[in-house]
Amino acid sequence: MANKNIDNLIVIGDRVLIEPSVPTKKTKGGLLLPAGYQEKEEVQTGYILKCGPGYPLPSNDDGEAWNPSDKEPRYLPLQVKPGDMAIFLLKNAVELKYDGQKYFVVPQQAILMVEREEF
Repeated sequence: MANKNIDNLIVIGDRVLIEPSVPTKKTKGGLLLPAGYQEKEEVQTGYILKCGPGYPLPSNDDGEAWNPSDKEPRYLPLQVKPGDMAIFLLKNAVELKYDGQKYFVVPQQAILMVEREEF
């Protein structure tokens, strides 16, 4: 599933890195689908490989805005997790190729639902 070279990638903010599922080449009835059919769909499925830290939260320090604080930034974590199978809106996704592999970078708000294996 995942390529080991993505360990060097850092996902920012509310974005997730998704490896697309292999599209089926036949319908349930056995008809062969033409090349490029899957790209015309509005939704896509894939497995989440990495997640960003989440939505940044405002700091509560009493310092001045121009005075940097030593506190680490705080984030509201994302609902999705690596390993989830996501169904997402393709129009909000950014397709990229990294080390010969196709991935999507998707904001969490474009993910419609996930299927999670509970252990």
